[in-house]
Amino acid sequence: METLIDLVEIKLSCVEVYDRDDSRELLNLQRCKDELSGLLGRPGSPPSEVIALRPRGRRRGRRPSA
Repeated sequence: METLIDLVEIKLSCVEVYDRDDSRELLNLQRCKDELSGLLGRPGSPPSEVIALRPRGRRRGRRPSA
């Protein structure tokens, strides 16, 4: 069980949030970590640090007309 928690924490530290799907994945991983910790009797484990990154230079929307 400890190994599963370690794997989830490693994945949490590698996730970069760029869109809603990434944000959902991050929340699911956090819930998974909390549930695994609860099964081990550690419900008060500290939350993982979450940092949202935005790519620079990329714009969303339509392409400019030529």
